[in-house]
Amino acid sequence: MNTNEVRLRRPSPADVSLLDLWRADPVYAGEYNDFGLPPSASYQQSIDDGSIIDDTGGLMVVEVSGKPVGTVSWRAVAYGPNPESRCWNIGISLVPEARGHGWGSLAQRRLGDLLFLTTPAQRIEASTDVTNYGEQRALEKAGFTREGVVRGAQYRAGEWHDLVLYGRVRTDP
Repeated sequence: MNTNEVRLRRPSPADVSLLDLWRADPVYAGEYNDFGLPPSASYQQSIDDGSIIDDTGGLMVVEVSGKPVGTVSWRAVAYGPNPESRCWNIGISLVPEARGHGWGSLAQRRLGDLLFLTTPAQRIEASTDVTNYGEQRALEKAGFTREGVVRGAQYRAGEWHDLVLYGRVRTDP
């Protein structure tokens, strides 16, 4: 695989209908991102006003060879009251046909690199269901270290799920 074929970019107004479709359809979200919630407002406003990326988090489009195949996102998590104790929690969602090719690993590594380059965060973390072995492999390939299991952390599909927590700190290779 040519690693140059995977890139992240800021969403544009031309992406609104595709992003809205992906968020509204459980087939695109996948079983680990389907929380059974009604679709929220369109991405139109946040793309138009630029708030799709701000100081509290953001969303970018994952492209492979120029074709949108999913999104990566991040949100701030506080481990203390001071700004230095803030880190980023990242997530990814790829369309079904883009899963299993290694593109998610590259996208998550690139997002981590970008966040370390553009923010003062010392830590980036991600979590996934204990049964999501594909995402666990992807995070490890992206340079994240498995740190442990967070029990009963996520309510999805009518029951509580344990999550595996992964972290990457600025000094990691």
